[in-house]
Amino acid sequence: QVQLVESGGGLVQAGGSLRLSCAASGSIFRIHTMGWYRQAPGKQRELVATITSGGTTNYADSVKGRFTISRDNAKNTVYLEMNSLKPEDTAVYYCNAASVTARQGQAVTIGDYWGQGTQVTVSS
Repeated sequence: QVQLVESGGGLVQAGGSLRLSCAASGSIFRIHTMGWYRQAPGKQRELVATITSGGTTNYADSVKGRFTISRDNAKNTVYLEMNSLKPEDTAVYYCNAASVTARQGQAVTIGDYWGQGTQVTVSS
């Protein structure tokens, strides 16, 4: 069973920084893309940043220049360094692992997985 466990959320003042981590566990052979999404109250979940196994990154325009995504392929872990935080960054942040090749029992499967979410609150 593939599981994603996030950590690092919390309360910070505007202009501050936080670092999120997400570790994938299970009998994983390969993860193609890992990323972060967020959902604010009353809004739809939106992409924050993604990174492929080869290191290609993609960012939402709203976080470019402030957030940095990175990953450690050997540890199946993705990080999100968030700087110059704004109140509008307040949301539940979810980790995503896409096109995960893993052993599930006797079978090898390819699937997408989500973490449980971690709250980030930025006060003004």
